[in-house]
This record gives sequence, structure tokens and C-alpha cells, in this order.
Amino acid sequence: MSVTIDKSFVDHFQADVHQAYQRMGSKLRNTVRVKNSVKGASTVFQKVGKGKATTKARHGKVPVMNAEHEAVRCDLRDYYAGDWVDALDELKTNHDEKMVLANAGAYALGRKTDDLIINALASGEELIDHNDTGLALGKVMAAFEGMGNRDVPDDGQRYAIVGWKQWSELLQIPEFSNADYVGDDDLPWKGTQAKRWLGTLWMPHSGLPVADGIRSCFWYHRTAIGHAIGADVQSDITWHGDHAAHFVNNSMSQGAVLVDDAGVSCIRAKE
Repeated sequence: MSVTIDKSFVDHFQADVHQAYQRMGSKLRNTVRVKNSVKGASTVFQKVGKGKATTKARHGKVPVMNAEHEAVRCDLRDYYAGDWVDALDELKTNHDEKMVLANAGAYALGRKTDDLIINALASGEELIDHNDTGLALGKVMAAFEGMGNRDVPDDGQRYAIVGWKQWSELLQIPEFSNADYVGDDDLPWKGTQAKRWLGTLWMPHSGLPVADGIRSCFWYHRTAIGHAIGADVQSDITWHGDHAAHFVNNSMSQGAVLVDDAGVSCIRAKE
């Protein structure tokens, strides 16, 4: 086998990994603030406080709102997902092993993207915590009321992620299950169940934290979480003669941070 890989093949493989990552790798990337092409090991997201409108005297100066500004720092980390493809194994399989690894690497990095966002969500302090019950209607209404009291915008950019157990409990609530699911054209993620309810896009997620049988679910506004990307998902394929195999490596540099604690509610439910 040649010790080099045709450049067009490498470019095609990289494109396949990127497409797989965009298609099925991350469920939450499109639900938060994203800053692309970050230079350096960290970046900042701006948090702007509330302004106040006042009157002014005729011919007087317009009062200044003096809205508070806060720079929230987000650190980036490098992540890798790689594996070997033995040259002779490729002759014995009836599938494209490199494509299998492309998908596996993209999905692994996608799960890491979601982990970063979920960890940022979990750093919030607003809790709806009745550990002796599942995801009942009362908990949902308590979180809904809290977000309204904190003036979280009801502008179609609210999202809620729950565990699969909690999703099945929601389906048993008439106020939730009697409404039709959104059509496929309205979903930003293919192959994922989702439903709009209370001005929010609800969806199940298997990666939410669970401790002592208590699952943490999150209801949040897009602007509450910042996701920084230094290097998007990319791939590298190199031939190692001593292994008689190609090493397929996928990598990215990303980070996530809680920007506005008021925009996140954590709903804990018993499983």
C-alpha cells in the first residue's frame, strides 16, 4: 500500500466527518449562543443588564440608562477522537471502515459538545427540586412561573431538555401530549423527537446528569449559555508503516460557559 493518502480522499473524508457532526453529532449546539473562529485559549461573552426608561425635561438631556455590562470568560479546551484502520482489515470487510470511523469520531465529538453545554447549564442556581416525584405538571408550571418572574424573554428562543424517563412522563400529561408534535421541517436536528409547548422547544436527551436516582433537566433561553469554537471539527489521516495501518484522528477546540444565571432553570425529577 502506498505510504501516502490521496489529498482528494482526505478532503472528502474531512467533509464526511463535518457533515456527520452537523447532522447527528450535537443536539444542543443550535440552542445556545455560538461564537466561531475564536483566537486564543479563551474568549468573553457580554452580559448586559436591564435598562430603565425615564422622562426628561423639555430641552433637557436624555437620561442615560447606565445598563450594567459584564464580560463572562469562556475557556477553550482541545478534544480528540481517533482510531486505527488496519490496511489488511479493509480487504476483509464489506463496508467502508474509514466512513464508520468518520461517523464514530463525529458523534463522539458531538457528545462532548453537548457535555460542555450541559455542564454550563448545571452551574446555574435556579432549582425546581421536589426529589420525591417525577416530572409532574406542577414542576413544569413552577419553572414556567419562575422564568416569567425573572423576565426571561418569551421570544421563541426557549429550550427544554429532559431525560427519556421524563419525556415519557410528559407524554402522560394531557396538556403536553394532546398537542401535535412539530413537523420534520421545523426541526433543526434530524431524527430527534421534539415538541413546542409553552413557547419552548422540548426534547429528550440521554446525556443529562443523574445522581442517586435524581435526573437534572434544564429549561433555558438561548442567550443564557455561550459556546465558543476555536477550531471546528476536523480530521487527519496518517499512514504508520510500523502499524501497517492508518490512524484516523478527529479533533476540535471548544468551550461553554453560563452567561446569565437568570435564564436557566434546573428541574430535578426522580427516576
